[in-house]
Amino acid sequence: MRQANAKEFTAALQELRAHTLSSFRWYEHASHLHIPYKPELNPPLWELGHIAWFQEYWIARNQYRPAGIAVHSECPKKDSVLASADQWFDSAKVQHATRWDQQLLSRDLCLNYAAQTLEQTLELLQDDAKNGSTLYFYWLALQHEAMHLEASAYMAQALEIPFELVWIKSKSNENSKQLTPQTSTIRLRKQFWTLGSSSTGFCFDNELISRPVALNAFEIDLAPVCWAQYTSFISATGHRLPPYVRRAGSAFDIQTFGVWTPMNMQSPAVHLSWDDAQAYCRWAQRRLPTEAEWDCAARTTSNFNWGEVWEWTEDTFEPFEGFVVHPYAEYSVPWFGTRKVLRGAASVTHPVLRHVQYRNFFTPERRDIYAGFRTCSI
Repeated sequence: MRQANAKEFTAALQELRAHTLSSFRWYEHASHLHIPYKPELNPPLWELGHIAWFQEYWIARNQYRPAGIAVHSECPKKDSVLASADQWFDSAKVQHATRWDQQLLSRDLCLNYAAQTLEQTLELLQDDAKNGSTLYFYWLALQHEAMHLEASAYMAQALEIPFELVWIKSKSNENSKQLTPQTSTIRLRKQFWTLGSSSTGFCFDNELISRPVALNAFEIDLAPVCWAQYTSFISATGHRLPPYVRRAGSAFDIQTFGVWTPMNMQSPAVHLSWDDAQAYCRWAQRRLPTEAEWDCAARTTSNFNWGEVWEWTEDTFEPFEGFVVHPYAEYSVPWFGTRKVLRGAASVTHPVLRHVQYRNFFTPERRDIYAGFRTCSI
């Protein structure tokens, strides 16, 4: 999608919205539209309204969108088709804990708002098709919705409700390959590596600007740490079990959307925090790769398996030198210095979001996300 044209955006926006509504229906079926407060969750009705609000805010209400990334975040916006939309759904202004206390729209009104804003978007896209700069905001809205769709899977897992990843069935994962029974490694030479994206195509502000990084020679796993390896570490050290995992005699079970099944020991270990990864590395006498090492290996090694779990790196999420904030100012800037960088993608990541240079970022204690890791050494 980083080189998409208007026709491709039209198809992707429609398909992704169908996936969003499918996700929403699973919460309806499970009677979980009113969920208990947890810091890592959001009310499903608020999620749907926020997705619709974000798309409308940056496209239909954004009269300066032809300027693309040169648009200032504080430029005035047109009125919403929904009178109280900003009061309800602006995530930069509506504190997380208060989202449970709001008198939100009814289910039907929220669905109507989502349908109306998507219709606006698709109509405007026909007029904006010839302006490459304007298309940036269609890409941004698409990426944003894909992120929230992935979050809906995190929430379903945490709430133990039935859920179907319809967006994964629709497209094959080109990045993940069949894992071998034992993870092998590759050694990369000492070199200068260019980290970061160029300015061609669509990208997030935190991926710019490309810069050379001096890398010493290093060895890195070709696949993330699997359950066979991680449970050996647990057995040897007594380290805590990850969420959604339990012992079953001498084996282990894993829970997926409320259903317990025997663990596939060759699958990547998942729902691990950055601290869990560090503890494993100390035990294995290895270390986490830096972001530059991961990037170099992923982009130069043909059998580097990524795409089943987000992978913790050693690095703290920081801007690259020369960073310039994009119009959606709340995307990167508030989180610099407080998160750790994850690279790759997870089994629940929508195909439109998957890109080898995408920088994900979460606080190091998070275990609800679909995160694992691979190891590295000198």
